[in-house]
Amino acid sequence: MKLEFLKSFRDSFDEYTELRLQENNQVSLVLVNGSLVRNIRTTKGGISARVYRNGVFGFASTPLLDEKSVKGVISKAKENAYTLNDIEKKAKGSLFEEGFEIIKDFSTKKPRVTRKEMIEYLQALHSYTQERYPDLVSKTFSLNSLDMEKNLVTSFGTSAYTMIPRCNLSIILSYEKDGEIYEIYEPVGGLGQFEDLFDEPEKIYKKIDEVYKKVREKAEGVYPVAGYHDVILDSRLAGILAHEAIGHTTEADMVKSGSIAKDYLNEQVASEIVTLVDFAYEFEGSICPVPIFVDDEGTRAENVVIIKDGILKRYMNNKEFANDFGDRPTGNARAFQFSDEPLVRMRNTAILPGKDKLEDMISSIENGYYLIDTNNGQADSTSEFMFGIISGYEIKDGKLGRAIKDTTISGVAFDMLKTVTMISDDMHWSNSGMCGKKQMIPVGMGGPAVKCKINIGGK
Repeated sequence: MKLEFLKSFRDSFDEYTELRLQENNQVSLVLVNGSLVRNIRTTKGGISARVYRNGVFGFASTPLLDEKSVKGVISKAKENAYTLNDIEKKAKGSLFEEGFEIIKDFSTKKPRVTRKEMIEYLQALHSYTQERYPDLVSKTFSLNSLDMEKNLVTSFGTSAYTMIPRCNLSIILSYEKDGEIYEIYEPVGGLGQFEDLFDEPEKIYKKIDEVYKKVREKAEGVYPVAGYHDVILDSRLAGILAHEAIGHTTEADMVKSGSIAKDYLNEQVASEIVTLVDFAYEFEGSICPVPIFVDDEGTRAENVVIIKDGILKRYMNNKEFANDFGDRPTGNARAFQFSDEPLVRMRNTAILPGKDKLEDMISSIENGYYLIDTNNGQADSTSEFMFGIISGYEIKDGKLGRAIKDTTISGVAFDMLKTVTMISDDMHWSNSGMCGKKQMIPVGMGGPAVKCKINIGGK
């Protein structure tokens, strides 16, 4: 219905035009020590238009959906394109052209639950944790869901409807020892709505037990020794590093503005066993955490092999930057809200699995660390990074030892990747990530475990 509504405005397209109708529905619930401290539901929707002229895009948006307002936003986007063209005078050629129709709806087929039932679900998790682990100083359970519904038509003939939902439960347990508070965080969930992912609280109890065990081990743990060490980055940490320290440097707009990847195309930037891919929607026959079948410019999404056998092969791009780099668009143009202009963004970024077993990787290290998770971090356009580590273990004589307390890791990602000597043969996805490049947006990250050398900050 909404898609047909958009199609009715194609007669108003004089230049290349994109018309997007979008609605985001979000629910955020937080239960701390049994008390509900957040109970929010938001709905934001509206329509936007982009018009292209000689190398520049004009953009406009409105929350109003009547015919007059829609025609007005198309007209305003065209006016903006002409104004920018007069100022910038880029005089670029035409855009890559393709037209198709696609519908992808991941809405639940189950009866919808109320927010009251969601809260009761969280309360059941709290009751179990309180009864079983009364020594915890804090127990937090948060539930965050986001349904992104988009309708898009373009003057190239593309029409698309997508409904991509995501729902995540976060378990945060805190334990006190000798006046210090230790905390472990664990996300559960991913692609789908609440009804598809969280039917019975009992199914989460085992995960709560695992988090409790980790936080107690951490409280009894030791600080790592500062220095340059052999380490194994678990899949979740390897995925975040791939996203933050490598992925962002190879987004075409970042390359254009001078990221380090600008100088390394077709050169070795990693060990020859490293292949890094930004997946559109599928990996080995399974749907990725954030499946993007068509981007917000109406481009059919495709996988981007960023690094192949250690060689930097390609950038992620949109229609505009594909022209600049003599490539075709990859389907990486994404917008979070209806009022946001699409930017070059990652989708599901991961190093490909290797041939090694995790236990063999651990046994190959005489003195090092197995690093599992991070709570924060940053990287810049040189691929230099620093991340906080909240979970990990010593490796002594090829065996896991004591848990480690909070520390940091740092380095230059393109240097670190050259030290990779082993990659595990399994793949794990993290599906709770939100990327904050100018506008927040859901992303998938993942991969295998990776053995490399890295700087550890110690205490």
